[in-house]
Amino acid sequence: MTSNISSNNTAGHSPDTVPDTVPVPISMTNRGRAVARRVAAMASVAGALAAAAPAAVGAAPLAAPQAVPAGDPVAGKAAFAACMSCHAVGPAARSGFGPQLNGVFGRQAGSLPGYSYSPAMKNARIVWNPATLAAFIDEPGAVVPGTKMRFYSLGFSERKIADLLAYLRTFPAPP
Repeated sequence: MTSNISSNNTAGHSPDTVPDTVPVPISMTNRGRAVARRVAAMASVAGALAAAAPAAVGAAPLAAPQAVPAGDPVAGKAAFAACMSCHAVGPAARSGFGPQLNGVFGRQAGSLPGYSYSPAMKNARIVWNPATLAAFIDEPGAVVPGTKMRFYSLGFSERKIADLLAYLRTFPAPP
């Protein structure tokens, strides 16, 4: 069951608000909700600033200020070591105990061909984005009750999750 958490702040500048509507499982802990909210707010602020930036000839693009620093893919590679026993990324990635994660952003949960997902994941109706992935990494069973993923994110701070997501972004879906 999900709850739609809406922002009353139309500019979406507060890290404690979710721009537009982001489905968040009711059973998610406060930490998982906070991570999902901050990631969604950061994405909204970056998008709004990019859209409002003047398109001056020769002007450098404006960098969007973020409430939480952007993830570091190099640090994310180190964080991914905790995931490697089940997941793979890169040109030779294949699904094993868990699905391969190339091109995970924008993918419907439970939809990668050739991997045997739990019924809960197949029916989750989640599209993976920074907010949903951060919440899932934080507490898989709270986001998708009945998932077969067993990961205990002890020691995975919001920063470490952001780093991991930055690393995963470096692996697009194969053509």
